Order: sequence, then C-alpha cells, then structure tokens
Amino acid sequence: MKKNLKKENIVSLIILLVIILLVNYISSNAYFRLDLTSDKRYTLSDASINILDSLDDYVYIEIYLDGDMPIGFQRMQKSVMELMEEFRVIAGKNIQYQFINPSKSDNQSERNALYQDLYDRGLTPTNVKDRDEEGGLAEKILFPGAFITYKDRETPVNLLVNNPGSSAEVNLNKSIQTLEYEFINSIRKISVENRKKIAFIEEQGELDEFYTGDITRALNEYYDIDRVTINDYINILEPYDAVIIAGPTEPYTEKSKFILDQYIMNGGKVLWFIESVFVSMDSLSTGSSTFVLMSDVNLNDQLFRYGVRVNSNVIQDMHCAFVPVNTAVAGTQPKFTPAPWLYFPLLMPPNNNPITRNLNMIKSEFPSVIDTVGGNSEIKKQVLLHSSASTRVLNIPLLVSLEQLKEQVDPLTFNQPYSPIAVSLEGKFQSVFKNRSVKNFTEGTETEFKEYSIPTRMIVVSDVNIIKNDVVNRPDGVFITPLGYDRYTQQTYGNKEFVMNAVHYLVDESGILNVRSREIKLRILDKLKIKEERLKWQMVNTVLPVFIVIIFGILLTLLRKRKYM
Repeated sequence: MKKNLKKENIVSLIILLVIILLVNYISSNAYFRLDLTSDKRYTLSDASINILDSLDDYVYIEIYLDGDMPIGFQRMQKSVMELMEEFRVIAGKNIQYQFINPSKSDNQSERNALYQDLYDRGLTPTNVKDRDEEGGLAEKILFPGAFITYKDRETPVNLLVNNPGSSAEVNLNKSIQTLEYEFINSIRKISVENRKKIAFIEEQGELDEFYTGDITRALNEYYDIDRVTINDYINILEPYDAVIIAGPTEPYTEKSKFILDQYIMNGGKVLWFIESVFVSMDSLSTGSSTFVLMSDVNLNDQLFRYGVRVNSNVIQDMHCAFVPVNTAVAGTQPKFTPAPWLYFPLLMPPNNNPITRNLNMIKSEFPSVIDTVGGNSEIKKQVLLHSSASTRVLNIPLLVSLEQLKEQVDPLTFNQPYSPIAVSLEGKFQSVFKNRSVKNFTEGTETEFKEYSIPTRMIVVSDVNIIKNDVVNRPDGVFITPLGYDRYTQQTYGNKEFVMNAVHYLVDESGILNVRSREIKLRILDKLKIKEERLKWQMVNTVLPVFIVIIFGILLTLLRKRKYM
C-alpha cells in the first residue's frame, strides 16, 4: 500500500514538473497580452505595429520629461513611459529611449545654454507655475518634447497641445491622446525610404513658392515637393501621389481641366483651395473701401460633378479674429486698438474626424459656404471645417470697409450656424467630361479616357488664406512667417496642422492618421465637490478604519468569552 502511494506521489510530481516546464516554454515563446482598460490605452494600432515591425536599425529617443514637474506633466511622463514599453514589445531593442531633465544642472549658464540648444533644435518651451517647498508659486521652464534619431536623421517631437481655448488640464489630456500618433508619425518620417511626391499647381494665378513657403517646408519633411505647370501636357501629373491647387485667380482651360479630371479618374488625390470671391486686401489695409466680387476660374462645373459647390457669398462670424484699428483722434498720433473683424472667422475644428481632432483654432479670411450636391451614393462626404453657431451669410457684390468695425451688429441676424467651409470627398467619382467629346484633348496620345474613377479622395476648401503664410520683404531678403501666425495677437493658429493632416489623409495608405482618433477619457476630480465634502471624506479615510478595527476587536473578544466560558 505504501509502495503504491509513493509511486503515485512520484508520478504526480513528474506530471507537475512537466506541466510547469510546458507552461514556461509556451509563455516564453508565445506573445499574449490583454488590455482590460475601457479606452484600450495599452493597445497599439495596426499602423503603429507595422511601422515598428519594419525598423531595420536602432531608433534613439531622448525624452525631456523628467525632474521636478507639476502633477499633470508627471502624468504625461508616465503615459510616455508606458508607450515606450509598448513600442519595445513590438520593436525590441530597435527602440532605445532615455528620459532627461533639462534643468538638472545647478549652473544657471549651463541650463540656459541647454535651453537654447533645445529651442534651436526644434523643441518649444512652456512656462508652468507650481508650488515650491514653502508653499509659494514658482515658475519653471519645461520642454515637453523629444528628439528621435534614426541612422543619420533626427527630428524633434513637441508633445504639448497648446490650444488657448482650452484649459491646461484639457490640453494635457489632448496631448496624452495624441502621444502615439506624434511618436509614430515622427518615426515614420525619418525611417521611410521611398518618399511620395506632391505637386503644387501653378501658372493660373495660384499662390507662389513664397506664400506657400512654410507649408512647403513642413511637407518636405515627409514628401518630395515640386511645382508643376500643367501647360496642356496630358501625363504631367502622373508621377504625383497628390496635387495641391492653392487659390487660382485665372480661368483654367478645358484641356487643363481634362488633365486634372483624368488624373483623378486614375486615382489621383487633390487638395483644392478654391475661392469664389475676390477681395482687394491692399485697399482694406490702407483704410479704403473695397468691393467683394465674384471670382470664376472655370472649375465650378468640375467640382459640382464631383459633389460640391463653392457659393459666391461671404461668411460673417461673431467668433472671429482681431485686426488693429486706429482709434486716435484725427491729427494726433495713431493709436491702434484690436477690434473683432467678422470677415475673419476663427474655426473650431470638430473632433469627429482624425484630420481635425485636437487641433487649435483655424484662422480664415472671407470664406464662402460650400454645399454638398449630387446624388452619387458612392461618394462619402464629410464636413471638416465650419463656422460657429453665430454666423450669417452675405451675398455679393458687397461693399466692405474697416469703418464697419464701428457699427453695432444685431446678434439675432447671425442665424445661419455651422456653415461648411471645408469638405472631404471619398469614393468613386464621375468624370466631368462624360458624354462630351474629348478627341481634341487625347489626339496624338495613348491616353485612355475614363468616365469613372477608381476609389480616391479629395478635399475642397473655400478659403486659400488657410494655406497662405505672410511674406515680409526686408533689406536682407524675403522673410516667410509661420503658417497660422497672427502678428497682431502673436498667436499661432492651427492652419499648418490642418493642411498637414489633410495631405496625410489624402496620400497615406497605412492608416496612421486614424491613430489621431484615439480617445483617452479625462477623469478629473470635481474641485467644488472636493471642497464641499472634504471633511466627510477625511473622516471616512481616517476615523472609519480605526472604528472598524475597534468594533472587530470587541466582537472578537465577545466571541472568545462566549466560546470558552
């Protein structure tokens, strides 16, 4: 009997050891993770996984989020650290990262030199106020960003979303939401070998290389950029993954339209900035009156066939930018005071689209309403930018003068809310030249006319100023200001980010832009409720545990007495 029992124990032990070894082998060779969070904050997107998986060399990431920081930035630091660990799960040793405190040195001159170096290399500083050890407020300089190095390439990554219209807590939460996108997009930017090609169309009065200089420089970090004159060459657009038409002022010829049309039919993508009105800004800047007139560049029928119409009208919006106005008495020294200019709407991008999610306000000038038209069920249409709830639409011709700034406006007349200004179109388009003779356009070429497109995308915007930067002529040359920068308020709007995202949406097939749709819920404590119920919860957390222990001790003593008496 004892021998059988001993034999059974030995067998059981061997089986247990085999099970343990088998489990260890499976766990060391099989990748298995569970993300039980409601917002899936530890789950990388497929696009991110593909990019990390394709790395064939080390990626070094220096993250300047360390040291004594406010609690909000500590939360960002924790999120970045968790994200880096997720990156390493996929890419292994190809991801190397380090957290650095830029204020570590006790030497003020050394700290300032490092601050200047970080700024020169592309990181944007931010001033924050925090409580010091004595309970007072201390101002600190932080550089919430990173540098990513791959082979011989380096790129800065600014992590802080700074939207003046949102609170600091909301901005920090938006920043955390976009961490994966910012890092993955930057890794893709410096690791991609075969860059796609983008063309700016010119020679029909479009913005030149100076007025599109800043966005060209930004796009050039991701794509090869050319400036192309169609000039009736049938296949001239064929090498390009997307084209940008930035505010033509002269009519397109029918052949140029045909070339654009067939480019789209063959899967080409177009970012249209088409204005239906003309305003002389030079006349306004000198204080004179000017007329808003219709501008026709012979593209209306083409856009209508694709599914949109840019109307010949002007939007006024009570949520608008400011312009300087001379309020000094005549004959005295000029005194400029900022005043709201209703013709310059500030657009608050909606959060329901990856192109516009978490963007700063976007500045526009004399935009028009875009209508979606046609019954093509194969075209998906979505409004990307629209005016605010306090909007009205004025028909042209229209007389405009800065003297209108002195007039009182009736808010009740601003009753045409959320007028569309930018629309995305995706699907199969119908050629505007269907049922028309095209022999004159294709004669002598091997071009095959297509009446319907393969699935493709386009975006139509009714205001070219959204992509236009200011140009300042100085003695030392032409100075190109950053796109979206307002020199009067010294504020930078989200114009550049919007255009960049629009181009990424058009040409990127990896789905990386969809990472911007990720939402991490902000679970902020109710400060008013904390103040009102502070004493109650202090008692619950300090007195109640002691009371429970005392009651438990008394009950235990009574039970022992009853048992042994």
